[in-house]
Amino acid sequence: MQDKILKTLEFNKIKELLLEHASSTLGQDKIKQLVPSSSFEEVLDLQAETDEAVHVLRLKGHIPLSGIHDIRPHIKRAQIGGILNPMELVHTASTIYAGRTIKRFIEGLLENSVEIPILEQKAEQIIILTPLEHKIKNAIDENGDILDGASEALRQIRQKLRSNEGRIREKLESLIRSRNASKMLSDAIVTIRNDRYVIPVKQEYRSNYGGIVHDQSSSGQTLFIEPQSVVELNNQLRELHMKEQQEIERILSELSADVADVGEDLTTTVMILGEFDFIFAKALFGKSLKATRPIMNNNGIVNLYKARHPLIPINEVVANDISLGKDYTTILITGPNTGGKTITLKTIGICTLMAQAGLQIPALDGSELAVFTDVFADIGDEQSIEQSLSTFSSHMVNIVDILKHVNHESLVLFDELGAGTDPQEGAALAISILDEVYHRGARVVATTHYPELKAYGYNREGVINASVEFNVETLSPTYKLLIGVPGRSNAFEISKRLGLSESIIHHARSYIGTDTNKVENMIASLEKSKRDAERERQEAQDYLKDAEKLHKDLQKQMAEFYTQRDRMYEKAESKAANVVEKAQEEAEEIIRELRKMRLENHASIKEHELIEARKRLSDAVPNFEKSTVKKTANKKRVLAPGDEVKVISFNQKGQLLEKVSDKEWQVQMGIMKMKVKESDMEFIQSQQKVETKPLATVKGKDYHVSLELDLRGERYENALLRVEKYIDDALLAGYPRVSIIHGKGTGALRHGVQEYLKQHRSVKRIRLGDAGEGGSGITVVEFK
Repeated sequence: MQDKILKTLEFNKIKELLLEHASSTLGQDKIKQLVPSSSFEEVLDLQAETDEAVHVLRLKGHIPLSGIHDIRPHIKRAQIGGILNPMELVHTASTIYAGRTIKRFIEGLLENSVEIPILEQKAEQIIILTPLEHKIKNAIDENGDILDGASEALRQIRQKLRSNEGRIREKLESLIRSRNASKMLSDAIVTIRNDRYVIPVKQEYRSNYGGIVHDQSSSGQTLFIEPQSVVELNNQLRELHMKEQQEIERILSELSADVADVGEDLTTTVMILGEFDFIFAKALFGKSLKATRPIMNNNGIVNLYKARHPLIPINEVVANDISLGKDYTTILITGPNTGGKTITLKTIGICTLMAQAGLQIPALDGSELAVFTDVFADIGDEQSIEQSLSTFSSHMVNIVDILKHVNHESLVLFDELGAGTDPQEGAALAISILDEVYHRGARVVATTHYPELKAYGYNREGVINASVEFNVETLSPTYKLLIGVPGRSNAFEISKRLGLSESIIHHARSYIGTDTNKVENMIASLEKSKRDAERERQEAQDYLKDAEKLHKDLQKQMAEFYTQRDRMYEKAESKAANVVEKAQEEAEEIIRELRKMRLENHASIKEHELIEARKRLSDAVPNFEKSTVKKTANKKRVLAPGDEVKVISFNQKGQLLEKVSDKEWQVQMGIMKMKVKESDMEFIQSQQKVETKPLATVKGKDYHVSLELDLRGERYENALLRVEKYIDDALLAGYPRVSIIHGKGTGALRHGVQEYLKQHRSVKRIRLGDAGEGGSGITVVEFK
């Protein structure tokens, strides 16, 4: 990619935002070097590693990346025999610790069966150097001070130093506490000059103390004298300081040699830590944009759903659906200035560059982008139609350069193509340039003012018109992209709204040709049709979602009903069988007693009569058929639409509507339609096929109201309006209880919803959901 293109599409600004999420200079360096890749395989790998990092952040919320330093210069200096200073060694230990922490963090995720193969492979390359880390930390504290315990020799030297300093202070303090000290000393303090302990003596009393003068005050009235009594002790102290410094240098030299010994391993760890920082910076940046992973292809297809420009605040930007490369390869956006055409161009361009750099894009899930070999853009900041010749020349220079390199693997973005010159010539040039780029197979998005180009999309296969919607009522653009509808100037409507006389506008219209008026009217009709179609499509999608949810609810309820029914049947059968069994045992006991009585009393009851009585008792025991439905083999019969069958798994009769595959039919069971396998059906009888009609969408007796209302993502006022309407619908449907999903969030929406429900005359009781129902993110409403 050319640097000029990256600057034009503001990719450098994206990198500046990305830098804010890096934890170390290592990650920042990789971000500064980041450029979009033209290799399809490399882009897939870059997107995969970013997605793994996003997955980790979704699970854990963070990754421990603190304490990472670029210690590669320290390692090189140690390897050539240099001695590292204490802070360089502290940074080395900190980096070793950071590597150990990240490796342990990734291993913890793997133990929980988290699939992150790329991060796993990188973590495996981190080399644990705990002994060196501990050795450095035992010798140097986090501020870079050498600890007494760094060596036994250093400990002994410092003990002597402290002892010696104590003796010197003791002698000097005895001098400043003497009887004549207040007269002979300028101040009763012990201070240091030239690394030796001294006391401040007045000039006239210098001979009273003897020793060495090390300094004097600016006035010359005070001399800083080292008394003769402490000269020898100060000499010893100086020698101890020199020994201390020698021992510190020996310790630093030893630690530096240890760093040099594992220099290659340390360098590898540093590189991997830089990659971790870079990858998670991309993930954090994507999270801040509410971005998603795009589906990448190598076929020049772009499908963006609710795409936003990443540099415009999310609460201000208008999201648009953009499609290119499948049914058409060129989009021509026409319309007036300040409507958002340039932002649309830049959105396509920057999303493409971000995706090819391994960044997630600000669009909905399922958005698709292509990997282009080159992205070309001729986008100027000048937004006036009074452009100078120099501006036109500048644009032409860019376009000539683009035409030298463009091919079927290119994405080309033209802003105000042909502007800045005679309108007729400019329009002709624009058409010619578009034809040339189109025939080379490139994907093209261009904006223009020229009305001549409105017909371009209708006369060229693979080209489609588009515009950015303008609200004449508010005299402002909506920034909504309308694919398939060319733009119109709206000059007359805007002038009328601003108060221009109707007669002047009517007179102006007389100068516009009939064909132009027809085109403008056609565009206005297309815009209205587009808006109506969008609204109807959204309503249809809503109805479809409701229907699918109803279908699933009914399927679940039917399965639960039949399961409960079978369970009750089995329970009743078991209870009845126990009663009969008990009665049978009693009857047997009676027969035994009767036989006994006959033998004892020579009664006239005959044996065959007893046998017959027992048989009658046995025959009285009912035979229960198990309610559990057993699958039986289908009769060898060719089924046809309209046949009445029994669906075995539901124990329900149904009617065949149509065959959907070799082994499946669509069956109508009551109000339900569902796919059923032939092996799960029994033929009952043939009937004439009955045509079924779809459920009416008019809200009436059969109108379906969901048992749940989902308000997540709604604005406060819209949410309350939806709750009011939903409660009315639920009451009409006769529901005893419904659920309102408002999410947890800040609690403002939950509070507003519950306050409204408390005031409603038909609400009996409200409560938060149980743990299994959604907890504080859902409110359960019971009606009177």
